[in-house]
Amino acid sequence: MLKRTFIKYLILSIAIIILAKITNIVFDFRGLLYTSLAEKLTNKQIQHIFELQDKWEWVSYIFVPIILLIKTSLITCVLYIGTFFFSKIQVSFKQVWDFVVNADFTFLLVPIFKIIWFYFFQTNYKLEDIQYFYPLSTLNIVGYKNLESWYIYPFQTLNLFELAYWLILAYQIGKATETNMDQGLKIVAYSYGPALLLWVVTIMFFTLNYS
Repeated sequence: MLKRTFIKYLILSIAIIILAKITNIVFDFRGLLYTSLAEKLTNKQIQHIFELQDKWEWVSYIFVPIILLIKTSLITCVLYIGTFFFSKIQVSFKQVWDFVVNADFTFLLVPIFKIIWFYFFQTNYKLEDIQYFYPLSTLNIVGYKNLESWYIYPFQTLNLFELAYWLILAYQIGKATETNMDQGLKIVAYSYGPALLLWVVTIMFFTLNYS
């Protein structure tokens, strides 16, 4: 179980890196960043930033699996606690980690949807449009331009991919605990739900104080 989950975790990490690379190429992030910085910095300063990016690009590839491991481990912890309190059937930590890694594949669709949207539909865009765009989220309904910066992240978090993530977790937990999806959703809501809310509030706090 653990070996199989670790392989899926590595595949997920590689897929995230590849999609990030494809996104940078398709959107010409360097060109968009140059346009955005040109109003504030000199050409020499911008070139220096690009040189630093090229020099330390490999670091981002290392951070992806590290951040993913931290994220999935923390979510696994809260869900494991949830199964401990709300399930009569004992579920192991490595089982829950497998559920979390499986569900996390859902978020690979986000950059794919983003590429499709800007490549085929919104062909005229700037850096901020790409940064704040989150497909199938409430932010796309209300728009980011008239929002305070600290409201952006919670509106991004309310999206259909997050809903699918909850449902996939609920299905797997319900099956493992020999109950049903409703019970699995209850465990997800009572454990992962408060943790997600705390994370969103924390991001809002830091955005409000440093924006």
